[in-house]
Amino acid sequence: MKRFLTASAALALTTGMAAADYNLTILHTNDFHARFEPISKYDGPCSAEDNGEGKCFGGSARLMTAITDARSRTNNSILVDGGDQFQGTLFYTYYKGKLAAEMMNQMGYDGMTVGNHEFDDGPEVLRGFVDAVEFPILMSNADISGEPLLADQIAKSVVIERGGEKIGMIGLTPEDTHELASPGDNITFSDPVAAVQGEVDKMTAEGVNKIIVLSHSGYATDQKVAAETTGVDVIVGGHSNTLLSNTSDRAAGPYPTMVGNTAIVQAYAYGKFLGELNVTFDDEGNITEAAGEPIIMDAAVTEDEGTVTRIAEAAGPLEEIRNKVVTSIDEPLGGDREVCRAQECSMGTLIADAMLARVADQGIDVAIQNGGGIRASIDAGEVTMGEVLTVLPFQNTLSTFQVTGETLVAALENGVSQVEEGAGRFPQVAGMTFAFDGSQPAGSRVSDVMIGGEAVDPAKVYGVVSNNYVRNGGDGYDMFKSAMNPYDFGPDLADVTAEYLAENAPYKPFTDGRITVK
Repeated sequence: MKRFLTASAALALTTGMAAADYNLTILHTNDFHARFEPISKYDGPCSAEDNGEGKCFGGSARLMTAITDARSRTNNSILVDGGDQFQGTLFYTYYKGKLAAEMMNQMGYDGMTVGNHEFDDGPEVLRGFVDAVEFPILMSNADISGEPLLADQIAKSVVIERGGEKIGMIGLTPEDTHELASPGDNITFSDPVAAVQGEVDKMTAEGVNKIIVLSHSGYATDQKVAAETTGVDVIVGGHSNTLLSNTSDRAAGPYPTMVGNTAIVQAYAYGKFLGELNVTFDDEGNITEAAGEPIIMDAAVTEDEGTVTRIAEAAGPLEEIRNKVVTSIDEPLGGDREVCRAQECSMGTLIADAMLARVADQGIDVAIQNGGGIRASIDAGEVTMGEVLTVLPFQNTLSTFQVTGETLVAALENGVSQVEEGAGRFPQVAGMTFAFDGSQPAGSRVSDVMIGGEAVDPAKVYGVVSNNYVRNGGDGYDMFKSAMNPYDFGPDLADVTAEYLAENAPYKPFTDGRITVK
């Protein structure tokens, strides 16, 4: 197993500063999702022309510049990631974790936690990533001892040295990763609070009093961990794609969000921001000051030329697939996560309709697509296959099966059970309509379910199409695991959606009230 204990950087103490004070700048990213190239305001692909006109954000080349600049402003800094480097564009489809490892090594990351999407292609691809990176990958709340590919390869925590001080880092991954990805049967996940406290206690006993949690668990869980543990100084978050800021009117909370003595930060997603938190510790490791703000990676940040060249080279093999024009649209197709995980969205309507149309001649009545599987919007104009693959990057296949009306209603209840948390299980549907009331207790929110113009019959058997991830219990849809006559090996969902767009050109994005929010 790799050991990470780097030599001291320059001392943080400067003339005139109290001898007990220690300053550390924490630079951080999360939920990058293979956005190596600049992105549009919709978080999808951005053309070279638009990038030249200053309309794009992010990309590895801007991050490279911003990280270098931020380091020049401080004596002591670390660069960490809150998970989900994997999945999201053709770069991941083609290179898996290899390009992410290369870029992160070049940027000089000091640590990363395991996100649920790091398990999308099972332990084997994650192991290749772990072997390729030059920094520790951490995960405290998982038992990997029974998985030969990962046992002894991922640490729960690590201690590094910076500016003459020891800094402890602990990793967290979602407790429900077995529902969200494909970790296999040999890994189990556990409560984050207990896992973090256990590692804090070990490090505290060793004299480490500056402790940072790298948490791919979501803003709400991070606040819970901060409230229910002792000894955690900073939580660098991910998973919920939350923007914390003191200046943006779209922020979910202040940067940092303080819970007791713990500072929580997160920097949205897709490389659109570089988080920069400046922390001052006293001699006992207590935070006396924590301040900062995510830096937006807009046109004001110059792209590093060497990185631009390298990403263009890596993009070469993808061009033929990516540039194929599928159709054109006059209005944007809305795939914003805040909408698609809470109500009917035009991208969800398109995908569900495309699924149902593909298998309608097989006795299938309804389609269900999880909102969390919708990863981007598409703006007006030509729609390329690359854009469709950015929206639907997971290589999910169509699954057909049969369940009773009672099970279908249970599935819808699961779908809306965590709507207030923005969970990915929210159901986008076709062939059916339903209403839900989020103010009611989970499990009793759904009403007015209609299929084929008639009220759902609890005892009747209906044909359903979804994706293989949902059919196999992903996003809490366990009721589909025992479905009748399942077939999980249909065509790729992105291909089905692209073909439907082409067959229905010119396609006009719409919603039609199939989901009513009470």
